[in-house]
Amino acid sequence: MADKNKVAEQYYAPPPDLGKWESFRTFLWNGETGQFMGRTGSSWAKILLFYVIFYAVLCGFFAAMLAVFYQTLDSKVPKWQLDASIIGNNPGLGFRPMPDMDNNVESTLIYYRANDKGSVLRWSGVIDQFLEQYRKKGSGSGEQTGAENRVPCSPTSYQLGEKQVCDVPVDEFHPCTSANQYNYEEGGPCVILKLNKIFNWRPEPFNNTEDLPTNMPEDLKQHIKMVSGKPEANTVWVSCEGENPADVENIGPVQYIPRRGFPSYYYPFTNKEGYLSPLVAVLFEKPRTGVLINIECKAWAKNIHYDRYERRGNVHFELMVDRA
Repeated sequence: MADKNKVAEQYYAPPPDLGKWESFRTFLWNGETGQFMGRTGSSWAKILLFYVIFYAVLCGFFAAMLAVFYQTLDSKVPKWQLDASIIGNNPGLGFRPMPDMDNNVESTLIYYRANDKGSVLRWSGVIDQFLEQYRKKGSGSGEQTGAENRVPCSPTSYQLGEKQVCDVPVDEFHPCTSANQYNYEEGGPCVILKLNKIFNWRPEPFNNTEDLPTNMPEDLKQHIKMVSGKPEANTVWVSCEGENPADVENIGPVQYIPRRGFPSYYYPFTNKEGYLSPLVAVLFEKPRTGVLINIECKAWAKNIHYDRYERRGNVHFELMVDRA
């Protein structure tokens, strides 16, 4: 019986009382059992081999699924288009120059001092940067890919080859040109309008005086009447007006350069190399100085739906020209 008690005492003997540092060293390397961080070399080898195989199979499965997914996509043609896409089939209208978004992302105010060279250059520089891609005519070093595909187009001549796209001759938008600083120094600034690109969207223009919207500006109705039946009538028309009665009085005369809208021959957008969205330069000839003017520009076509509150088919910005 004494021998059994002696064996029991040895079996249930508590582990040696080690200090924290000694326990940590034993955890890192136990010379008696040959364990490193609680595992032997063979145990570490087995678990590492397991995870190598596991993650290799996981990565292979993911790569295979990704390859299958990409087989269903086209790099140039979106799978979902027009009504079936998130963007929809109602293009938005944008403007340049836009205010500095770093200071206020919600600001749409174009404010400058016409007699301040620095103020003028700031805004003309923003437009220059935006139009840089429009001025590149070749695909060499530092040029735009596909720029060589751009050819001159007109309402009566726009037969395009398989790779050709219509050019946008922004240097002919006089006086809204870089050399003229987009007329900002003269106190009659130019604002550039563009339609957002929607793949395969074709405009349905108001090319005659039938069924014109009741809220279309009268001067635009008269313009459509003048060109009705002519090739240039196939255009997404543009109008810019003051939003409120006071704004209408302060906005002054407005010109649209080179024409009053976006010609239909620029559409549809099919992702050809070198394609550029058509532009309209809106020249505000003599806006009242020292007054903030709320301006709304609209795009007009039968398949462009207008909603002021949801900003569909239109764009809003404020203009303030100061000479002090």
